[in-house]
Amino acid sequence: MESLTPEQRSLRARLAVQTSWANTLDPTSRTAKARAAADGRFERQARELHPEATDEQIARVAGHLKSAHFSRMALASAKARGAKARRRQQPATAAA
Repeated sequence: MESLTPEQRSLRARLAVQTSWANTLDPTSRTAKARAAADGRFERQARELHPEATDEQIARVAGHLKSAHFSRMALASAKARGAKARRRQQPATAAA
């Protein structure tokens, strides 16, 4: 097996995923099971938090749990981007 650099592995993976999606005519059906599983997880969490709630209340709480999950991911992403930007600026600041 050939030895690839991390950059080459990343490019190879991008090529594979783009080829895979190019071969998929209906991306919605391809990801349906994953979306259903994720929604089910939020519903289970809502039922654990509020066992006596109605289905309508569970749906509302599950929606908020889903929003909170994506907000947490966005916050973590913003922190990571900020840290990366600060690391890139440090050598330039030290050289000045």
